[in-house]
Amino acid sequence: MSSRDSASFEITPEVLLRAYACGIFPMSESADDPTIFWVEPEQRGIIPLHGFRISSRLARTVRSDVFRVTVNTAFKQTIAGCAEPQPGRDDTWINGRIRDLYTALHDIGHAHSVEVWQGDDLVGGLYGVSLGRAFFGESMFHRARDASKVALVHLVARLIAGGFVLLDTQYVTEHLRTFGASEVPQRRYRVMLDEALNGIADFCALPSDQPVSGAEALSWIK
Repeated sequence: MSSRDSASFEITPEVLLRAYACGIFPMSESADDPTIFWVEPEQRGIIPLHGFRISSRLARTVRSDVFRVTVNTAFKQTIAGCAEPQPGRDDTWINGRIRDLYTALHDIGHAHSVEVWQGDDLVGGLYGVSLGRAFFGESMFHRARDASKVALVHLVARLIAGGFVLLDTQYVTEHLRTFGASEVPQRRYRVMLDEALNGIADFCALPSDQPVSGAEALSWIK
């Protein structure tokens, strides 16, 4: 279910947070479309934090620290990376208005990025919104094999360490199913969301001022 906003309606970071608390989120038709519409899927994608699945090959990659993983150090670069065309996706729903909104949300501590580096090059990452004990994953990207997967592993470790109880992926793709993602009906999702909003979690329970090793991240995922 979705509805388009009025051109005269100003969406602020505060409005955005209230929308998330109600179970809706914004999208755009394309990067060049200035309008935003609100979405509330009838089936909502979630990844169970304590049912997260990692292949042995990916675990080896994470543990090897072939990538350096940071958080909240390159938010604008990360959202720009997510807005780039990806294999199998020529266009994106992230327009300039959405970039500005989430950057403002980041500035007040409710939007976060996980960045994956090779040397000084940003090769992957993801961003999303935290509210209460819920984290709403927005988008991810990669420029090197496994970079976005490593970002997701580090995100899940951070959410578990910080006391989060809900990881919302909005939709489920075959890629996300490999990590244990599934769909829940809208009514069930709202119950889960209400429970997650009742309480406080800490995105920075794991260090945010220095990279976290792959071994430490994996130690949080049972």
